[in-house]
Amino acid sequence: MRERILSIIETNARIELHDLAAMLGASEAEVAEELAAMEQENVICGYHTLINWDNTPREVVTAMIEVKVTPQRGMGFDKIAERIYRYPEVDEVYLMSGDFDFTVIIRGKSMREVANFVSEKLSPLDAVLNTATHFVLKKYKDHGTILEEKSRDERMLVTP
Repeated sequence: MRERILSIIETNARIELHDLAAMLGASEAEVAEELAAMEQENVICGYHTLINWDNTPREVVTAMIEVKVTPQRGMGFDKIAERIYRYPEVDEVYLMSGDFDFTVIIRGKSMREVANFVSEKLSPLDAVLNTATHFVLKKYKDHGTILEEKSRDERMLVTP
């Protein structure tokens, strides 16, 4: 039942408990108990709203920063990751395979704000060897949701 609950709430965290229970063929009490247990076990870590900031007046700049580091003896990458994810500007941190060690995703009000974070906070960390910052120009799909789907006109073009 857990995987079915997770699959459903991953795409719709606002689903009503009674609707979720009906979809699962279980009682509301059973589903509520399972949800509470998964929250307690940190399987469910939070409930978020996906916002397409491009459709609002607020300016948001998203940057993906590749970070190469020197792992610390006895602690590997975990201590460095913790130092990075403690910054309030940081939304996500991933340990990566390949040419760099971490992908750090931040959102700011401007490119300058992102650049200041990289130059004043991230790059000066002792373990950081180098960074490469990539700015997101346009989002097409986020968390499995298509953000901008153009309606195609299926009519044939007729010319005189």
